[in-house]
Amino acid sequence: MLSILHTESSIGWGGQEIRILTEARGMLDRGHEVMLLTPPSAEMLPAAKKMGVPVEAINIEKKRFGALLELRQWLASNGRRYDVINTHSSTDSWLTAIACQTLSGMPPIVRTRHVSTAINNHWSTRWLYTKATAHIATTGEALKAQLHRDNGYALEKMTSVRTGIDLNRFHPLDKTAMRATLRVSENPTIGILATLRDWKGHDYLLDALKLLHIDFPEWRLIIIGDGPQRARLTSRVQDENLSGIVRFVGNVDNVPEWLSTLDVFTLPSFGDEGVPQGIMQAMACGLPVVSTPVGAIAEAVQDGTTGMLVAPKSAHALAAALERLMADEALRRNMGQAGRAYASASFGIDVMLDRMTDVFVRAVMAQKGK
Repeated sequence: MLSILHTESSIGWGGQEIRILTEARGMLDRGHEVMLLTPPSAEMLPAAKKMGVPVEAINIEKKRFGALLELRQWLASNGRRYDVINTHSSTDSWLTAIACQTLSGMPPIVRTRHVSTAINNHWSTRWLYTKATAHIATTGEALKAQLHRDNGYALEKMTSVRTGIDLNRFHPLDKTAMRATLRVSENPTIGILATLRDWKGHDYLLDALKLLHIDFPEWRLIIIGDGPQRARLTSRVQDENLSGIVRFVGNVDNVPEWLSTLDVFTLPSFGDEGVPQGIMQAMACGLPVVSTPVGAIAEAVQDGTTGMLVAPKSAHALAAALERLMADEALRRNMGQAGRAYASASFGIDVMLDRMTDVFVRAVMAQKGK
């Protein structure tokens, strides 16, 4: 059994944080020991406690000397009892790497890259990824290829480990019953599940909805999730008289139930994605997906089979793809069934846990072999 220490400096909430907690909970269920370090103000802190993931609050939110000293002190007292440290964001990765360099007997570091944001080639960054870090896990093959192509990182030091989801939880539910329970109208409905950040593409979705509303006035939009753009998007919906067809439901715990009220799922992201969990969850629930080919999304959405990929930042391209699905119930059903089959074969949590276990073991064995 492994003893795994996770660090996460992010205080927000989204797919990355959900991935960490899902993985941690899965490792615990397999008998491994897990600990998470995260800032006192992090949304992960109460979420981890709710999921039964051991967690401690530590001030690692920013790259400051005080944060380094606090983390170093914690590691000096506790770090040697762990087999491996798994870092996740830039800040906690830097703090952990520097702290470990100043201490003896520290475990190897595995860095998980969740997004496709470009990494600079400064010598210090190369040190972080190629010297201080024993292995890099990416959440998609596209991210791994990008790091090899743009930064020259060795392929043998990287492993793609797609996020896994609980297929016992994410599966199609009775739509009529879910709509009645959640008070969703019988109107056909598009949905998006994402943190309300500008690069998730909500504005382009609203633009597309306005283009489609003339020919499809019966269709509705449900926006699942919360975030920094909530107030602005709510105001926009009100100002543009879309309140009658757009519903915000915020962050919800019963995601499968909400997804089962939908007819089409979309995520018109133009940001630095891995494989978004919302897409995988929607496919597992039998929904056709319209998205963009950014990051590693194309590893989940098979264009023309499980959904459609459109150019990012184009309301017209998004509207055209949505229109095809809105107008064709058989196409929605066929793509949804194909997505469900692909999710069942590819997105299970056990695949993620097996691959991450292999990564951790390889990092531990490599350090012992030095």
